[in-house]
Amino acid sequence: MPSFSIYEDVPVTTSVTYAPFSEEWLTRHVEPIIDPTLQIVDAHHHLWDLPRQRYMIEDILPDLRSGHDVTATVYVDCGSMYRRAGVPELRAVGEVEFANGVAAMAASGDYGATRICAGIVSFGSLHLGATCKPVLEAMLRAGGERFKGVRQASAWDPDLKVSRPVPERPAGLLLDSRFREGFACLAPLGLTFDAYLFQPQIPELTSLARAFPETPIVLDHLGGPLGVGRYAGRSDDMFAAWKSAMTELAKCSNVFVKLGGLGMKIAGFDFHERGTPASSEEIARAWRPHIETAIELFGANRCMFESNFPPDKGSCSYLVLWNVFKRIVAGATPTERENLFSRTAERFYRLAPA
Repeated sequence: MPSFSIYEDVPVTTSVTYAPFSEEWLTRHVEPIIDPTLQIVDAHHHLWDLPRQRYMIEDILPDLRSGHDVTATVYVDCGSMYRRAGVPELRAVGEVEFANGVAAMAASGDYGATRICAGIVSFGSLHLGATCKPVLEAMLRAGGERFKGVRQASAWDPDLKVSRPVPERPAGLLLDSRFREGFACLAPLGLTFDAYLFQPQIPELTSLARAFPETPIVLDHLGGPLGVGRYAGRSDDMFAAWKSAMTELAKCSNVFVKLGGLGMKIAGFDFHERGTPASSEEIARAWRPHIETAIELFGANRCMFESNFPPDKGSCSYLVLWNVFKRIVAGATPTERENLFSRTAERFYRLAPA
């Protein structure tokens, strides 16, 4: 079984971060595909096999085939398929081996044209300091040209309705001197960094980005806007604080942003609680302020759309999700749309164009 020690070691049905998905519920709303010829690189998804939720290659394929032109995907760490035995620091290499195996299956063409897991991002062990370098080198050997970078989640909040304590994810991780010692190993190896944190922690990432201007960083899930627990009912104040923090972060030219993650229940939207799934038009109205603001601050050439599936699948289907994104940027120029849906992800993760 996979190890989820760096995430929530609880059943999906009781996760505070995201809601479980139901294929039957998702089929209650279907709508036409918007702009089906627009090429998409899904910049962020997971694959896992959990006791109460399975999302493996045979599960992602129906989503990829739902009508949008998804040319490639980027697999991002989720503690999946760690090695059961061996040196503890190297067990995460199993996730790279797993994702690379899925990529090899997709590359055969037997599963369609989408290059699934064309880019691979795994756990970095950066908290080990400079001694993480052999781990990173082992991941490079395991993933080859598909291995692009690491993610070490730092999402933390004292409110248990927002996140549960995770030993490997203490408060202030991005500010820790030993973590930064490990972070310094990334650029010399040509690796990128995915940052997963919550909204109040954005200034910590700004500090990290300023300290390492040569390391490409991408902020996952729009910086983790929060709308539950102690943040519930404060949408105006929270948005203002988020925008202020993002405005400062945008001054760091090495930082990019993934547009997505708002389908997780910690964002405070209630779409996962509806009896019938919401339409892309309704979801677009709710998500537009965060997505438009991020694009305005960072520019389309530093923003990329992500599905964040399966966590966001608790709010809408893959078909509806990409319709949401297409509605929000309907007024963008053709070049801006190309950047947002594929070119920025291709550049950041060094993927071959379709």
